[in-house]
Amino acid sequence: MRGTLESRARRPSILLVDDDPFLACARKLALEKSFRDVERVADATEAFIRLNEPGFSKGLGLVVVGLQQPGMSGPEFVKELCSRLNGVVPVLAIGRAGEVAADYCRGQVCFLPRPASIEDMVVAASGMLALPLARIA
Repeated sequence: MRGTLESRARRPSILLVDDDPFLACARKLALEKSFRDVERVADATEAFIRLNEPGFSKGLGLVVVGLQQPGMSGPEFVKELCSRLNGVVPVLAIGRAGEVAADYCRGQVCFLPRPASIEDMVVAASGMLALPLARIA
């Protein structure tokens, strides 16, 4: 049990960028079952503000993006996000209707097409964080 608690405590934080309040709540609750620190922001602007705060990015291990509403689209946001994070933090993009993996920048971006389940998201997030954890252990 001790090893499980220690490994869970070492896991990096996750930033959930989701503009659908209902889905965001369900996604955040699901992520919190596996990860100690999950913070949700409602849109791209809030995400960029949070990322600009001193020290916030230091423990950031993953950004999960689920932007469905009009405004800055998922691909636009992820492209800008990748440039600001310099490829250091992986991004899990949950696509909206009509989007495909090719719409998103390459590198540290994993794309989940619609209709991706919440379980699919948690599995993908766990897989994306597994390599950095293996290097820490």
